[in-house]
Amino acid sequence: MSQYFHQPDIDPVLIHIWGPFQIRWYSLLFVGGFLVGRYILRRLAREDRFQFTPEDMDQFTMWLLVGAVIGARIIYCFVYDPESFFANPFYLFQIYKGGLSFHGGLLGTVVAGWVFAKQKHIPLWNLLDAMSLATPTGLAMGRMGNFINGELWGRVSYVPWAVVFKHAGPEPRHPSQLYELFLEGIVLFSILWLLKNKLRRDGELTIVFLIGYSLSRFIVEFFRQPDPQLGFLIFGLSMGQILSVVMFLASTGVGYYRWKQLQTEN
Repeated sequence: MSQYFHQPDIDPVLIHIWGPFQIRWYSLLFVGGFLVGRYILRRLAREDRFQFTPEDMDQFTMWLLVGAVIGARIIYCFVYDPESFFANPFYLFQIYKGGLSFHGGLLGTVVAGWVFAKQKHIPLWNLLDAMSLATPTGLAMGRMGNFINGELWGRVSYVPWAVVFKHAGPEPRHPSQLYELFLEGIVLFSILWLLKNKLRRDGELTIVFLIGYSLSRFIVEFFRQPDPQLGFLIFGLSMGQILSVVMFLASTGVGYYRWKQLQTEN
């Protein structure tokens, strides 16, 4: 197995404070993703296309952070690990033990965006388009955190770039965290920014993001090890793939509805 890469020997805990109180690389990258997102949103606020101010985005960043964490944790507990939650409801608050769902985080940020847009009288689709442009950088940083933690590893593989993860046994595996970083982060970010000046009607970029993410996640799940408490589900798909199929169908439906709205407006 020595010819394969080994997970970098990086302590996931950056600073040990006391007991369960720690500053972890993942947490740092998670918050860093929101700070980069805040920078992008402030930059977009200076464009005539977007109907909010940089000061609005300073406030909105905290809304996004809270919405993402709450949504991600709730969906993880109820969908990915209900057994632990129902055995101990306080498990919902034990975020330091890990366990966040992107699909839940997305739902949480959309709810936060809807409430914020209503309070600030910002067109919702306009705000969602900006969020779509800012999100892939946060996704990339989060996946880097997963790789440093040595979690959410891939299935056993003997491809030349396979990685031996120290908590996953001696066999080499797909570095699925890096696949997600590439597809959900770099590729999706590039596509959205290339289309930014071509898709100028509110909502178009949001639909591209939702469909792009659902397809990227569905593909990467073929290389990622399913959650041990769930395994493979219907048709041999993982929970991540099932949620991505639901997200894809919902996105195409919403996209068609929005397209009809735009046709009516024209």
